[in-house]
Amino acid sequence: MSAVPLPELLSVLAARVGETLRARGQTVSVVESSAGGLVSAALLAIPGASAYFRGGAVVYSRRAGRALLGLTAEDMAGMRGETEPYARLVAGRVRDTHHTTWGIAESGAAGPSGSPYGDAPGHVCVAVVGGVTVSRTIETGDTDRPRNMEVFARHLLALFDETLRAQPQTPPA
Repeated sequence: MSAVPLPELLSVLAARVGETLRARGQTVSVVESSAGGLVSAALLAIPGASAYFRGGAVVYSRRAGRALLGLTAEDMAGMRGETEPYARLVAGRVRDTHHTTWGIAESGAAGPSGSPYGDAPGHVCVAVVGGVTVSRTIETGDTDRPRNMEVFARHLLALFDETLRAQPQTPPA
């Protein structure tokens, strides 16, 4: 693993994020690629998830990006998956299409081999778009696909949790 600390368990992060969103009257939508739906599943496993979770998509190909997010060639001009700009783009797009407070996304190469774009296995970009926009690139250095999928999901929820905690707490409208 890289020097990046491993976030808390997925279930712990999802419970805390869900509690924060519910308390604030905020909502989230999710785009995943290499995490394969683990983020959405973790958020949905929390009782009362319908108060904050509006939807998610596993966008694993350009075709899925067109079909599920309406991404066009113009949207993708000069851009490729597995980058922070792409993760921010799709997080913003899912937030807009689902009319949520927040959009969160990850795009990476889970392994065991690298991606067609030349990224090494264990490379992921995570993004949060809402009141602020933040993104981060993580390199695990690991080729274990299932382990990377779970670590990628944890990093996305950890970034979202950090972002939520950094925002002023305002009561729901």
